Amino acid sequence: MPASTSTSTSTSTSTSTSTSTSTSTSTEQSAVTVIGLGPMGRALAGAFLDAGVRTTVWNRTPGRDEELVARGAVSAGTVSEAVAASDLTVVCVVNYDAVDAVLRHEEVIAALKGRTVVNLTADTPDRARDAAAWAAEHGVRYLDGAIMTPTPTIGTPAGVFIHSGPQDLYGEHRPVLEALGGTHTHLGEEIGRAAAYDIALLDIFWTAMAGYAHAVTVARAEGITAGDLAPFAKGIGDILPPIFEGLAAEVDAGTASAEGTPLTSVASSMAHIVHTSEAHGIDAGVMRAAEGLARRAIGQGHGADGFIRVTDLLGRR
Repeated sequence: MPASTSTSTSTSTSTSTSTSTSTSTSTEQSAVTVIGLGPMGRALAGAFLDAGVRTTVWNRTPGRDEELVARGAVSAGTVSEAVAASDLTVVCVVNYDAVDAVLRHEEVIAALKGRTVVNLTADTPDRARDAAAWAAEHGVRYLDGAIMTPTPTIGTPAGVFIHSGPQDLYGEHRPVLEALGGTHTHLGEEIGRAAAYDIALLDIFWTAMAGYAHAVTVARAEGITAGDLAPFAKGIGDILPPIFEGLAAEVDAGTASAEGTPLTSVASSMAHIVHTSEAHGIDAGVMRAAEGLARRAIGQGHGADGFIRVTDLLGRR
């Protein structure tokens, strides 16, 4: 996951946050199985090994465990053998379809019964709820989660992990999970909550990345290199955190103060971006959509409000 999606705090009273660095003192007698050895899965398994956790690994594609085995991991021949090796199995694959393809087999279910799965695979909140229901039906204990920082942060203080599911189950396995380093936040017992945070934060990241790609394309069309633009783009990024915090308070309160930039001015600025882009033959569909939202809000009498008023339009079905 990209670093810019990181979150390590929550104002919810049900949220618990802990920060750890890799250490073998509390985990050397523990065991974990890691299912899925893509780049992130290998990083997770490596962090467990570095922390002294007895680690069993399995991957659908053979050969990806060689380095981990050389470092002390146990390579399982089958999924059922892998999950039977530990009370805790951490799954990190491409999506929940892949999770289902790996776990939803009679022999694997039998081996998992009474054990815990921590699913760090990215997908939707509904899929997390479906997975939890399946697990409960088959006597498998289940926690959902997400990794909010990229592979190099795993096993370091910079990692950010979020979890949801039964508090007591999270507490039971937290010492092993903290071997992954970084910050771990339990977001509550509603199982889809971690996935919901993940989706919302990735929405910010990929929308911003799309905006940046569009911005450098427009800049290049005007003879400005991406390198020349970058320091100023960074300045835009730097002013966003306090803006996000202020707007969050307004959204929760149902207000949308303009603070000097009313929607009428916002729509005008967006129109300039659309005009300049299309004059160069650059697709301005994303900005046209944003401008359309702003003008709809203006049409409903909110021209003096701030841009965050468009959340009222987006939320309507």
